[in-house]
Amino acid sequence: MLAAGLQFFMFSCRHEESRRSTFLFPEEGALIKRGEKVKLQIDAAYTADSIVYYIDSTLIAVKTDTTPVFLDTHDSSFGSRLLTARIYQAGEEDEVTANIIILPAAPPVNYQYEIISTFPHDTSSYTQGLEFHDGLLYESDGEYGGSSLRKVDVSSGKVLKKTDMPANVFAEGLTVIGSKLILLTWQNGIGMIYDKNSFEKIGEFPYQASREGWGLCSDDRWLYKSDGTNRIYRLNKENYREEGFFEVYDHNGPVNYLNELEYIDGKIYANIYQNSRVVIIDPQTGAVTGDVNFSELESRIERYPNTDVFNGIAWDNQGKRLFVTGKKWNKLFQVRLQPVVHAVKE
Repeated sequence: MLAAGLQFFMFSCRHEESRRSTFLFPEEGALIKRGEKVKLQIDAAYTADSIVYYIDSTLIAVKTDTTPVFLDTHDSSFGSRLLTARIYQAGEEDEVTANIIILPAAPPVNYQYEIISTFPHDTSSYTQGLEFHDGLLYESDGEYGGSSLRKVDVSSGKVLKKTDMPANVFAEGLTVIGSKLILLTWQNGIGMIYDKNSFEKIGEFPYQASREGWGLCSDDRWLYKSDGTNRIYRLNKENYREEGFFEVYDHNGPVNYLNELEYIDGKIYANIYQNSRVVIIDPQTGAVTGDVNFSELESRIERYPNTDVFNGIAWDNQGKRLFVTGKKWNKLFQVRLQPVVHAVKE
């Protein structure tokens, strides 16, 4: 009896296995450039009454056979998308899935920079967030046991006002909203709100889906927050609640370690942590549209034992001036960006 039961079990398993379907096309995890037409075809081991195809929850097509379906990705969002085929036969349903990753079709534009001016910078500041407002710089200085919020004179680098953080706080991204300074913490799970003039703490707010606090910037509608991944979260400017996110991709894949953020003329400029690279992001799509390598600036600073990586972007919206620096650097640079123009070969 035991042998007969085992044979029946093995036959049932083989029978169920024979009924399983898979995607022949595309392969799991396929990288697709937006605008491409993607061939969808399943390997069904039995005749189906109908096959219904979806991308995420959006219907693509309904078929009565296994001939290919083509997905136009022209309007698809960037990032991981779930393909689903639901197969109906004799009142039963089977479902197969595959993930694809939609990427920007074009590589980002490479930018070069020109140094316009150089200013002193306080080497005690482990620069995290950097903001230009009303002719002054506002700067968040990180590290446990040494974090602070600062108001700085641009020309001299002199710290005009400073408030120190508790030893268990690692200060991160910073932005200005009216008369308030909004400051992120790294791993404390909260953002803090300060009066811009007095530096008095007037409130705080919890994080939600974002795991940590890294970079912060704002436009007329949203706060934008990074958490070290390739995600940028949109926060309500009134109550600081997360109301969704978008993922950042270039033509090669996800762009991770997004750190210090700055909103400039409709785009988000993001420093890549542990890298001298700044990427320019379209917040409507998450596509990286521009790329700047600032590594040459490191040869222009005096290096000390505590000198650390490039980090810090500030934009003077009225004067149209762009400032960059690094963690515990002795200089702040005003730079001008220009797209790299490649010579046309005849």
